[in-house]
Amino acid sequence: MPDTPQPPVVANTAADRYDFATAEPLWQQRWDAAACFAVPDVPPAGTKKYYVLEMFPYPSGKIHMGHVRNYTLGDVVARYKRARGHLVMHPMGWDAFGLPAENAARERGTHPAAWTYQNIANMREELKRMGLSIEWAREFATCDPEYYGQQQKLFLDFLADGLVERKESWVNWDPVDGTVLANEQVIDGKGWRSGAPVEKKLLSQWFFSITKFAPDLLASLDTLDRWPERVRLMQANWIGRSEGARVRFELAQPVDGESEVEVFTTRPDTLFGMSFLAVAAEHPLAAAAAARNPQAAAFVAECRSQGTSEAVIEQAEKRGFDTGFKVKHPFTGAEYPVWIANFVLMEYGTGAIFGCPSGDQRDLDFARKYGLPVVPVVLPPGADPATFTIGAEAFTEDGTLFNSQFLDGLPVAEAKRVAIAKIEEMGRGQGVTNWRLRDWGVSRQRYWGCPIPVIHCDDCGAVPVPRDQLPVVLPKDVDFSRPGNPLDHHPTWKHVACPSCGKAARRETDTFDTFVDSSWYFARFCSPHADEPVTHAAVDAWLPVDQYIGGIEHAILHLLYSRFFTRGMRETGHVKLDEPFAGLFTQGMVQHESYKGADGRWLYPEEVEKRADGTSVVRGTEEPVTVGRVESMSKSKRNTVDPGAIIARYGADTARWFILSDNPPERDMEWSEAGVAGASRFIHRVWRLAQNLTEADKPDAAAGKKLLQATHRAIAAVTEALEDFSFNVAVAKTHELANAIADASAAPLAARREALETMLRLFSPMMPHLAEELWSTLRPGEGLVANLPWPEADPAMLRADSVTLAVQVLGKLRGTIEVSVDATDEEVFAAAEADENVQRALGGKPIKKRIHVKGRVVNFVV
Repeated sequence: MPDTPQPPVVANTAADRYDFATAEPLWQQRWDAAACFAVPDVPPAGTKKYYVLEMFPYPSGKIHMGHVRNYTLGDVVARYKRARGHLVMHPMGWDAFGLPAENAARERGTHPAAWTYQNIANMREELKRMGLSIEWAREFATCDPEYYGQQQKLFLDFLADGLVERKESWVNWDPVDGTVLANEQVIDGKGWRSGAPVEKKLLSQWFFSITKFAPDLLASLDTLDRWPERVRLMQANWIGRSEGARVRFELAQPVDGESEVEVFTTRPDTLFGMSFLAVAAEHPLAAAAAARNPQAAAFVAECRSQGTSEAVIEQAEKRGFDTGFKVKHPFTGAEYPVWIANFVLMEYGTGAIFGCPSGDQRDLDFARKYGLPVVPVVLPPGADPATFTIGAEAFTEDGTLFNSQFLDGLPVAEAKRVAIAKIEEMGRGQGVTNWRLRDWGVSRQRYWGCPIPVIHCDDCGAVPVPRDQLPVVLPKDVDFSRPGNPLDHHPTWKHVACPSCGKAARRETDTFDTFVDSSWYFARFCSPHADEPVTHAAVDAWLPVDQYIGGIEHAILHLLYSRFFTRGMRETGHVKLDEPFAGLFTQGMVQHESYKGADGRWLYPEEVEKRADGTSVVRGTEEPVTVGRVESMSKSKRNTVDPGAIIARYGADTARWFILSDNPPERDMEWSEAGVAGASRFIHRVWRLAQNLTEADKPDAAAGKKLLQATHRAIAAVTEALEDFSFNVAVAKTHELANAIADASAAPLAARREALETMLRLFSPMMPHLAEELWSTLRPGEGLVANLPWPEADPAMLRADSVTLAVQVLGKLRGTIEVSVDATDEEVFAAAEADENVQRALGGKPIKKRIHVKGRVVNFVV
């Protein structure tokens, strides 16, 4: 702070409340006019860049409190880093394709584009009211042809580089939405949007070859030291590396020309516990059984109509059908039945397993249901092999092998190695590494998505659309009155000439999974108006994203697909890096009580009146209200709060301050009217402190020094808190400084002014409008707080003048004393002995030993 004397601020008793309704729009306009948050596509040499990005929203039409929390967190980081001297890029866009817009078109008789862009306009206006330090010039929506045309170029580059494949695959089919769903979009066996039971269907689909990067995607998780550990663990589990063996079982009789069945297993040590072999409903042996037996065909059809997520399969009753086929054990030659089982996934391994009921709970449930043998082969430590049996639970822990011939007596790990060696020696298989990760199917049978830039020709096959014909733009004249994909039954759009031979051909009518749109948008922000997907100078300068912020619900798919896409763009020469996000922060949910009326209907919080006696009624009536538990805000339970109404009533800074103050940001937080009102009171209190900043009647230099020490300690504490994402701590430390200023009425004006000016700079990332308004009052004409550097703590001011010591007599606390930090041992002992409580404890007895642990304790031995 400058040392030159400053004129006193005259108290303005009339303005005892901050007029946020006038101030907030004013400062938003001034930030825009000054282009405070604009940055070039290529930062100047020598600048420190910092790229802050929150996961961009779907334009549903209104922002919710989850948005407020997410974008407030990002804005605090962006403003803070900017004050610390970084060139900060902080962009915003819209994840705008998807079924909700298409469904809205069907239900409302509107076009998805009109519905989407109107929603974007509404949400943009609401977000701007929050005062976010967004560079809106970089804004785009994924449904803009300028964006998805570049995405089509990336696809063609991936296709040319061997990262895209078209193949037949069993998919999850939503019969209501008429589209393919990823496994993760199947919830409890039903479509995540329609709620319809999902079916299995064999379709030709486009796939990204994400499995080519599986080892690297897994190993590189160890380099992401600024990611939450639980997110890295979730990704590692999803990629799912497992060591095991592929074992070929000979069929007792060939089936449709096939003489073997291949199984992948992670437990080859338990082969002697086998009692059956099971295949998925989509396995060729299941198809062969279905062709021979109508009951088998019916069971296969039933399996294809059940839920496909692993969670559903785990919870479902384990059911099967005996095909009548048999296989021979690779070690013993004994024959075992082949079953079709509803818990075997074609997507994992080979679509066939051998069942060892004693070592796997699913196998055990299945064996008990159908009366199949259960042979224990792993002996728990200390168990008697003569009496050990399997009851209702399989034994899945470590132990030693028994009932297993040449494996008897071996620990599990060694038995696996020996079993694999024997399998390889016999020519019946080999040890392998398997991955849970599957290639990414990106074809979706819907209109409102990015068209896949391929043309199908009967003679030439699948032909890429020439780059000079991109973008392939969605037709506007589509008919949503018919079921299915409007692109598929469009009369003209799909009919084109083959780019290779010129004959009549047809466009690909599938569009991309919307996860594709969000898997590279962070790179496009670096040069959003370029004629190519990215410009090298921009992405080389700005990537990786330094701080990415979003919900834990995206911990697996979005982040994994973005990591894959970055590697694909590296392979195709678009970027030079592997990982897109150097730092990741996952914020908690915003929660609220839920309310029900007497008839069981859900009520919005504003419909409920809480009375002094603790009861609640429907506002304006005597109808009782049942108050439910605090849970995540959701439209279905109406326990939501409208951010627009909060901003209108209290101001954006109040909403931001409360969002930051309640809890550590990684935890869930409860939204409460009392908490918001408390945040508002603090803002008006700070406003009054500035308005009443006058010289004290009798300035006290000691009080001034104490206040300045508190100010610099606040600088250090808030800085540390913001660096650590401990925003609630930063709020608490700001409250402490406000209290210190209020209590220091005797301090000289210069000290109180410095404390107040410092405080507003410290809270400016969190309450930027109030900071600007106060700065313009305290230092009129001296620019914007948004452009000020961050305050620096003076180390000399952080050093305490005194210290409080505990005083003990024979180890028991008898009193405390305050002494100078520079006091000698003799001065400390003298002060301790002079304390009345200590004197009574000593009782006039001679002191045999005096002990002083500097800065902590004094102890007397008598």
